[in-house]
Amino acid sequence: MDHARADILLARYRLQDAGWIPRDAEAFRHLPPPPAAVWLGEAPEAASTGCDAHPLSGAGWTLHTLGQTPQGRVDARWLDAADPAQRKELFAGQPLPIHPDGGAAPGDIDQHDAAPFAWVHQALCRHGLRLRIGGEDSDNRGANETVWMQLRHQPRSAVEAPMLVIEVQDGVHCVLVETHHRESRACTQPVVQNLHVHIRLGAGATLQHLRSVQPGAADRVAHHLQVQLGPDARYEQGLIATGSRYHLQRLVVEVAGDRAEARSAGLLLTAGADLEQQVRTVHTGACTRSHVEALALASGAARAVVNAHTRIAPGAPEAEVRQRLTGVPTGGQPRLVLRPHLEIHHDQVQAAHGATWGALPEDALFYARQRGLDERSARGLIIEGMASALFAQAFDDPQFIESLDFACLLRQAVTQHLSDDPTAPATQQEAAHG
Repeated sequence: MDHARADILLARYRLQDAGWIPRDAEAFRHLPPPPAAVWLGEAPEAASTGCDAHPLSGAGWTLHTLGQTPQGRVDARWLDAADPAQRKELFAGQPLPIHPDGGAAPGDIDQHDAAPFAWVHQALCRHGLRLRIGGEDSDNRGANETVWMQLRHQPRSAVEAPMLVIEVQDGVHCVLVETHHRESRACTQPVVQNLHVHIRLGAGATLQHLRSVQPGAADRVAHHLQVQLGPDARYEQGLIATGSRYHLQRLVVEVAGDRAEARSAGLLLTAGADLEQQVRTVHTGACTRSHVEALALASGAARAVVNAHTRIAPGAPEAEVRQRLTGVPTGGQPRLVLRPHLEIHHDQVQAAHGATWGALPEDALFYARQRGLDERSARGLIIEGMASALFAQAFDDPQFIESLDFACLLRQAVTQHLSDDPTAPATQQEAAHG
């Protein structure tokens, strides 16, 4: 019996039985995703597009060292989900998607809303990468072991469902830069991508995770990250994301181990396109912490949504949580939606949340112009400063940010955002194109 084929057919059956995400789904009501046929490659426009990029062209996942830093142990396995044995290894230990009629507890409604994405992924997944970072036979370095690495992903097909599994062993410190930047040498067609990432941190492990996702303008992208934290584990994520035809970044963190901590900072840049970030944090351990920050900048007719939902379970005493969401229109008439939300089921907690809308500071723009900068350069300088302050909240280590190519990634994204601004003066648009 072909177990891989049976698993794919079962996923399709469950998707058909459950149905796609309804338009009134709470987690997606401000920016509904395209229908299931798009993600399955069955939409009418999918028939006319084709792309089958080979890994030797740089498509798929590629793993690189980061700088000249000493490396710990990394076991990497590129797996073919069409092979039954490799598919079993790729999906080992991953929870099954929740069926909408599964009778989950209150507070899990957002997980139900996103479950159809997981069924589509199981039905379409063909390739994945599994990383095991640190281990017993890595010279017993334990808590002193540090791994620095970079992951790059290029589309392999016009419709794809890639997968990434990361296991950070007890006491290991890992620094990961993950980039998704479209390059012409791989697939050149508009891409539909449903990526699922599963991250597990062992006791006392730390992962500092910088993600930069800049899809093509016509791409439809949904990235789903699920993170589980063991006791005393710490997860820090910085996200730089730009808009496209549809772009969803969804992060779900289970702060399960006692004294575990999760921090997230998202910079969202969209000019006349769609972009949504969802950050859902669930506290189930004692004395846990979480911190969610987001800065959304939009222009033209863009739609930008930030959904932050933090749940403190009844058995999670002494939790400390914070949410701060900021939206700034940089031109035109974009639609900005900021939704902070706390769900608290314990009396012994410290919690704060808020959302603010505003504009780029006029006094800072004035002084920058007085120094001889044109308007675009002045705006870029101010946005970079705001973003640097944002990421300093996620990565509580200035040396860490300085050691990465962070400034280059940030400048590239901000420059592209200002270049794509349809409300920019004509002289600025000409300058952007040479």
